[in-house]
Amino acid sequence: MGKDIHEQKMKSLWEAVGGFSQTRTLVVGDVMLDEYLWGKVSRISPEAPVPVVDIQYETKMLGGAANVINNVISLGARPLLCGVIGDDRTGKEVIARMEEQGISTEGILVETGRPTSKKTRVVAHSQQVVRIDREEKNEIRQSTVSEILAFLNRKAEQVDVIIVSDYGKGVVTPDVVAGLRELRKSWKGIVAVDPKIGNFPLYREVDVITPNHHEAGAYCGFEITDQEGLLRAGRQIRESLHCRAVLITRGEQGMTLFEHNGAVWHIGTAAKKVYDVTGAGDTVIATFCLGLASGLGMRDAAVIANLAAGIVVGEVGTTAVQMEDLKKAISEMQKAR
Repeated sequence: MGKDIHEQKMKSLWEAVGGFSQTRTLVVGDVMLDEYLWGKVSRISPEAPVPVVDIQYETKMLGGAANVINNVISLGARPLLCGVIGDDRTGKEVIARMEEQGISTEGILVETGRPTSKKTRVVAHSQQVVRIDREEKNEIRQSTVSEILAFLNRKAEQVDVIIVSDYGKGVVTPDVVAGLRELRKSWKGIVAVDPKIGNFPLYREVDVITPNHHEAGAYCGFEITDQEGLLRAGRQIRESLHCRAVLITRGEQGMTLFEHNGAVWHIGTAAKKVYDVTGAGDTVIATFCLGLASGLGMRDAAVIANLAAGIVVGEVGTTAVQMEDLKKAISEMQKAR
């Protein structure tokens, strides 16, 4: 009997992942470009006690909120992206990469005088040496906020999920989130937030919020160091923000889901190795929301999000989980039980 129930569960996970292609997701937030300079270190600089990195090659990819889109696409779903870029070379590179991936640029707004966010990471021997940020953190103009809300209202009925990807670069303003709350009065989809420390009070009444344990502790006013602190933080966030669910990611300890009915689920890590956690939060929220949109309950959606996160942290640099890798992870989980 137990085996039959387990097999049915695995079948439902497979069917949900197979149904990702039928879902539609809209991501709104801080769009940026991720640049990687890959090289080798063979000596220390004579000018200062720092390594000299001989660059071998470089790669560029969509980052920030756009990395959530990378994950949505790689999992077979259809995305829309809404964000802000500047009238600069980096902004043009963002548009070019979106067009290469077949992503509509209709929701990308250009704000003159505002630089497009760009993060440059220097990596040597699979280790990140330094990160250089070029960005603007001030809030976007009110006219840009109005354009974002107009886009969200036009597209809401075409999507199942709206994901707010807040990197603290000024796009997720109080007025943007207030507009989303107003939209939810007539729209029945899912609103999920990948939060930024300092902006938690904005996220009242969303369906799902997915902080890591550092962000959760910072909002609650204490460091999460044990199970008791974790439980107190999760419940405090859920009750204070009136969310349907809080999913706290905990690095090598997996993640914990707090549901509105009081249920708490601890999900152990699925990572075999951890090289780089860059972008793991984007993978979690993308996979979790696609699971919900495909008909899974909160717990099962969290299980596949945990499997997806376990895959991407085993790679160096920002990566997106691939559909076949996720299916393989589900199969391996089945065999292990």
